[in-house]
Amino acid sequence: MKKFILMLAAVAFLGTYSASAQETAAKAKTEKKAKKAKLPKVEGVGMVFENETIDYGTIDQGADGKREFVLTNNGNQPLIITNATGSCGCTVPTFPKEPILPGKSAVIGVKYDTNRVGAFTKTVTVTSNATASASKVLTIKGTVNAKAVETPKS
Repeated sequence: MKKFILMLAAVAFLGTYSASAQETAAKAKTEKKAKKAKLPKVEGVGMVFENETIDYGTIDQGADGKREFVLTNNGNQPLIITNATGSCGCTVPTFPKEPILPGKSAVIGVKYDTNRVGAFTKTVTVTSNATASASKVLTIKGTVNAKAVETPKS
């Protein structure tokens, strides 16, 4: 009888946990749709970024310098990214070569050379066929700490 009650309690707990997980997933999906729905629609080609600045914070020398800017075409015509250029050789962007259809999202990747120690603020200029503004300037910033130098043991 104790085993039966214990099993019944476990099933009830798992059922509650499963329902909670499903509610969380449904809520996240609803929030994502709501966020997308809030984008102002434009006539022609649109380009809206989730964030126009990425703050790396304080990172160690040699750390992963890859980050992503997410953009959405909020227009009614395909968005074509023609170029993405870093402000110096230490900032290397990547961009989609295919047209981004209306309502769809894409990523502008950026890799900063984290072997350069100290504070940094760099830009990436994205050029496109967007109706309102053919180019957009994105910013990355942060501080790279030098690796600690190990002293040889005698």
